[in-house]
Amino acid sequence: MTANDHLQKKLSWIYLFNLVFFFIPLFTVRYSWWQYVVMGIALAAFLGCYFWAYHCNRKQMVKPTIGIVLVAVLITPINPGSIAMFSYAGFFIGYANSLIRYVLQIAGLMLLLIGLNFTITIHWPHFLHIGLPIVLGVSFLGWVEQQNMLRRLSQQQSADEIKQLATMVERERIGRDLHDILGHTLSSIILKADLAEKLLSRQQSAAAQQQLTELSQIARDALSQVRQSVSGYTHQGLTTETGKLLGRLRDAGFQATLTGNIPILDSRRETAIILALTELVTNVMRHSKGDSCQLSFQQQGADLLICLSDNGCSSEMKEGNGITGLRERLAAIGAKLSLQQQQGVSATIQLSLQEQKP
Repeated sequence: MTANDHLQKKLSWIYLFNLVFFFIPLFTVRYSWWQYVVMGIALAAFLGCYFWAYHCNRKQMVKPTIGIVLVAVLITPINPGSIAMFSYAGFFIGYANSLIRYVLQIAGLMLLLIGLNFTITIHWPHFLHIGLPIVLGVSFLGWVEQQNMLRRLSQQQSADEIKQLATMVERERIGRDLHDILGHTLSSIILKADLAEKLLSRQQSAAAQQQLTELSQIARDALSQVRQSVSGYTHQGLTTETGKLLGRLRDAGFQATLTGNIPILDSRRETAIILALTELVTNVMRHSKGDSCQLSFQQQGADLLICLSDNGCSSEMKEGNGITGLRERLAAIGAKLSLQQQQGVSATIQLSLQEQKP
């Protein structure tokens, strides 16, 4: 239940002001004691049906609305102020029904009032020409309130859907970030551990200690990056991160070179490019059987081309979840990834340098 629904229920007592029509005859007409008793019972029955309707959903309002109409019909011969009760029935009819059902039911209520006026003695000459506009007007207010309620529900549903979509997008982002960060980091840890093991077997303890120290630092960096990925990946800039990636390629035994000038990008695109290069470098370290790797940055018109290629004679390339996620990440910043396999694998990222619309 929304806050507005709670407010409406709290205001339900205030909306009873229309019962003033029911009480006016009590001060202008002399009744016998049993008539006062009957009117008191009728008022209590009306209030019961009224609050029953207020605590029902739209589909459940039929029974309390019928109850209000019956009470109003039975008390009309004694107190023509029952027109107030008919008006509340009209409100619930307008609030609870579709347009066609609303029109049909309110027309039926109008016919009922006309029938009462001509079949029983009503001690109020204005019962019809004042009562009909009141009932019709209040029923229209019920219809308007229904439309407002439906609009609020639609807005709430849209807001919930947007929130759910944002949550899904964030989960996908975290999944891609963790895949890129951990995939590269674990490959580096394995490399360092293997290298330290070889150095220890050769009795080169000082060099092995250096590799273990670097391994420990890599693990700490990975832990920090995993924590950061929950709220957004942070980095030290494209230039610094590129240097780190080239260093890890060299640690893995590749002759890694860099050509071209590293551009200055906005934070969003820079982060995406860094994570994309991290994934590509990880793939080279895992799958390439070569010993040379080149990374180049080249501006071609309004586009930036970033190419990472190696000379490994790898088997037929198959795109897995990593490459699929990489394409999705790049597509989010308007970039494209193309892969070519000849004498090694060449991965090219094409990114427009024009300002991207948010």
